[in-house]
Amino acid sequence: MTIAKGDRIPATTFAKMTENGPEQVSSDEFFKGRTVALFSVPGAFTPTCSAKHLPGFVEKADALKQKGVDEIACTAVNDAFVMGAWGKSAGAEDKVTMLADGNGDFVKAAGLTMDGSKFGMGTRGQRFSMIVKDGVVTELNVEAPGEFKLSSADHLLEQL
Repeated sequence: MTIAKGDRIPATTFAKMTENGPEQVSSDEFFKGRTVALFSVPGAFTPTCSAKHLPGFVEKADALKQKGVDEIACTAVNDAFVMGAWGKSAGAEDKVTMLADGNGDFVKAAGLTMDGSKFGMGTRGQRFSMIVKDGVVTELNVEAPGEFKLSSADHLLEQL
């Protein structure tokens, strides 16, 4: 079953890169008591993700925060080392928290997986964005395969 507006974020664990290496992050704690703009990409360093998706959120970070977003986070079925390197190379370090969903536990629990096998990527997360307020999804935008419109920073800004 796919997560929907009004649903609570599933209890899973992400990893994020820190100066001391990967750190485990509980989804319950991460989303508790604040508003988070979360977006998912099929893979770090992939073309659309690197050219448009992540850069859009870096560029619009201040505007999102002015509309009440406490934190912006990007997730992908990649490890914390890859997500950390991608965030650093994209200049996202101070604007977007890179949350690794290495085993795809979050996207599986949310019902938002995709089969990237024909691209040699295996099971990945779909391209989506959401607004999460105190652990509850208030906006959800899931892209059709190959599309990039609904999950953009600009679209989320319109919804706030």
